[in-house]
Amino acid sequence: MKRVTRRIGDASARRPWVTIASWLAALALVLPLAGLAGGSFVDDLVAPGSQSEAAMELLEERFPEASGGNAMAVFAAPEGDRIDRHRPAIEAAVARIAEVEHVATVTDPFTAGTVSPDGRIGFAQVAFDVPTMDVKPEQIDALSGAIEPVRGDGVVAELGGDTVFINAETPTSGAEAAGLLAALVILVVAFGTIVAALVPIALALVAVTAGLGGITLLAHAMDVSTAAPTIGAMIGLGVGIDYALFIVARYRENRAAGQDNSTALSNAMGSSGAAVLFAGGTVVVAMTALALTGLGFLTSIGLSTSLVVLLAVATALTLLPALLSLLGDRIHKGRRRGSRTRRVKKPESPENPEDPENTAWWRFAHRVSGRPWPYLLAASAALLVLALPALRMETGFPDAGNDATSTTHRRAYDLLAEGFGPGFNAPLLIVADLRSPGVDAEGIPELSRRLADDPGIASVGEARISAAGDTVVLPTLPTTAPADAATSHTLERIRDVVPDNVAVSGLTAMTDDLTRQLADTLPVFIAAIIVVSFLLLMLVFRSIAVPLKAAVVNLLSIGGAYGVVVAVFQWGWLGRLFNLDETLPIASPLPTIFFAVLFGLSMDYEVFLLSRVREEYDATGDTTESVARGMAATGRVITSAALIMTVVFLSFVVNPSPLVKMMGLGLATAIVLDATIVRMVLVPAAMALMGRATWWLPRPLDRRLPRIGTEGADVPPPPEPALAADRQ
Repeated sequence: MKRVTRRIGDASARRPWVTIASWLAALALVLPLAGLAGGSFVDDLVAPGSQSEAAMELLEERFPEASGGNAMAVFAAPEGDRIDRHRPAIEAAVARIAEVEHVATVTDPFTAGTVSPDGRIGFAQVAFDVPTMDVKPEQIDALSGAIEPVRGDGVVAELGGDTVFINAETPTSGAEAAGLLAALVILVVAFGTIVAALVPIALALVAVTAGLGGITLLAHAMDVSTAAPTIGAMIGLGVGIDYALFIVARYRENRAAGQDNSTALSNAMGSSGAAVLFAGGTVVVAMTALALTGLGFLTSIGLSTSLVVLLAVATALTLLPALLSLLGDRIHKGRRRGSRTRRVKKPESPENPEDPENTAWWRFAHRVSGRPWPYLLAASAALLVLALPALRMETGFPDAGNDATSTTHRRAYDLLAEGFGPGFNAPLLIVADLRSPGVDAEGIPELSRRLADDPGIASVGEARISAAGDTVVLPTLPTTAPADAATSHTLERIRDVVPDNVAVSGLTAMTDDLTRQLADTLPVFIAAIIVVSFLLLMLVFRSIAVPLKAAVVNLLSIGGAYGVVVAVFQWGWLGRLFNLDETLPIASPLPTIFFAVLFGLSMDYEVFLLSRVREEYDATGDTTESVARGMAATGRVITSAALIMTVVFLSFVVNPSPLVKMMGLGLATAIVLDATIVRMVLVPAAMALMGRATWWLPRPLDRRLPRIGTEGADVPPPPEPALAADRQ
């Protein structure tokens, strides 16, 4: 692996302008192509093999009129007023809605009786002739334009319903730019020069820009979740900056040790470059493992994020050495006032240009190693306390009522709940297949009565029968909101009492099935990632104890992050600090996405720290001293990287989307825990207790496993043509 990354870096550095031009050409090709041929984003909320999927497939086959997407144009008069006083304006809006492409039918609130008892709120039911997933943003925009004139008459007009909610784009907050600015400040402090700080930012932006273009093209070939671009950008910015940071830091360390520009760069690519390749690979493996859930929207998030991470690795291994070869000593330009760039003219050791005993990291590592048990127990206890709230985690799929009040579907949701009750936003479709044994046409009235007798059901609508008379649909409204746990219990009771040829569907049933499938697959998913990560770390570090320790401490830090998210969002602790007006259930996709992202990212710091520790151990044979020297060599860089990821992730906490907001806080918390309690306390304490057993690997296994090391002592590369910076 070291040879591969060294050769890639050397080739890019020898032809810097060709490398830069290649990246510019790639961007010039991908971005316009994404604009022309890219698809739109949509959430595929179907749980394969579920009852709700079977019911929807039955409707699409036999009763397409009942399987199309639906929306609601909601109208509300001012307090103390009635909407019938604005009837001409509303009826004109209904007429305009009927002319929108793919609108099959639209009801008039006044003739259909869809006006609230107090007469202030009403809605027009809009039915499309295509499924919800096939409704385009253009049709939603046309609906919005159709109701806009009503607002001029003093009436509140909003768009709601499943189709509008599912096809809504995930909004952005603009705070991401502030996160990048904070990252730049951290890099300036870490490197002491503006030029060195700008390089990682530039590379991350290139990777994310190309990645978002690629995600848009991916949406042309498959259904891609509306959250995929935001999550991909979030992770891409973090790892893109960090990967470049690690290589630039090692390159500048080599330069400070007296190596010439070409040797320093080649050695950095052979050591830190290999670590970047492995770290990025672990993130990709963890994210693509989301496909194990069998859920389309999670698979699309995994593939999209993997694409951005791969591009971040590619820019670090190719574009970065090209830029560094051109910059040469100019990377020290723009030095901030009061900073000093280390220059060692005659280092005693190329690997240690600065005495590690002069660093706080070295001293703290020895302090922990001197009393490992107290530090190990205290750190573990702290993480376990933080993780305790996760034991009371309540998950639910986000609905329109969880979105920001700035969105039209959230405002429509609130108006419908106010006028018709909370269950109005959680409609169920009871689908009877009359061709199968069970209830027949004569038994439908009795089935309707049995459903209405359930305490969780508010009303059962009039039965709709297909043209062939073989399929019946009973629109049913529960008494509780979509994400309410009581709605899930009602759904479970209904499914237990209906005959075998009756199934329950609708968006509420579909998301409930998704939540159940996520809960069932999460243990398998976690086990798969841990096993693969264990094997990869065992291959790299030639050890049994290292990957075992990594799995345990990563689970502790992830558990702590889960607990913080539950305390803030579900229990409401510090809710105002995060602009939360109400408590929320934890979004059911979050634990799965969260684990994939965090386990992959935590491996970054694991690899960079332990690869340096292993390098020192190979040189000294002293476990305690190698840990101390490894922490001394990487402490400042890992801390800077963690701070950068933290501020980038926290910038997403102000995003209006609850899923993105939870992701931002949880990821930031996990990174802080991982870079402080885990890397500074748990790792040195555990390795001090294990001693030489840290690097033990059975000899038969050692002989059979391939060698793919990530980092080692710098070795001067073979003579090659001078790099551009050396010729200047």
